[in-house]
Order: sequence, then structure tokens, then C-alpha cells
Amino acid sequence: VQLQASGGGLVQAGGSLRLSCAASGRAFGSYGVAWFRQAPEKEREFVAHISWNGADTYYEDSVKGRFIITKDSANNMGYLQMNNLKPEDTGVYYCNAATGSSWYRNDHWGQGTQVTVSS
Repeated sequence: VQLQASGGGLVQAGGSLRLSCAASGRAFGSYGVAWFRQAPEKEREFVAHISWNGADTYYEDSVKGRFIITKDSANNMGYLQMNNLKPEDTGVYYCNAATGSSWYRNDHWGQGTQVTVSS
């Protein structure tokens, strides 16, 4: 499956953005979707995951209550709604997809989308 993240931009602290993850290739329905981000000079870190059927979601502690991950298997899309954004949310956001117990695959990293939150 090929993945493309989009929807990033520049926003003031307290604002919102909705990131999209478009999947092409194999049927997306059996894949869980995850979002990761990488701030300048930092390691890539986990942000959120949704199971293949949408029944379970997981969030990194700092985004709990502010971010919502969803998945639209019928349209091969994943989303990350980001509310009450903070400057520390700044970074390049990547989506990934995997089946089974894995939350990402190294060959599924696509081009990320830049999110910049100004104070």
C-alpha cells in the first residue's frame, strides 16, 4: 500500500488542523492506521493509532483529548483531527498502515506533511 499524508499548514496555538492519509494499492480495510511526527532534530515519535476496524484507538499522552484519529476504509482514507494545537505539536507528520499486531511498516513511510504551530 502507498500512503500520502496531506493537510498540514501554519496555524496559531489553539487552532485546529485535519490531516488526511490517502492510501492506494491493496485494500485498506484490513490495515490499522497510525500517525507519527518528527520535530526538528528529534526522533520520529508515535502520535496515534486506530485498529483495522476502527474499534480501538490509542494516543500518545500529550495529544489525548486534543487529537482524534479516524479511518474511512470505504474510501481508503485515514484522518487525524488536531484541536487545541500547541507549539510543541510542530513537526512533519507521517501516516503509516500495517496489518496484524504491527502499527507500522518501514516500507510504508510516505511523504509527510508539515505542521507548524506558532505561539
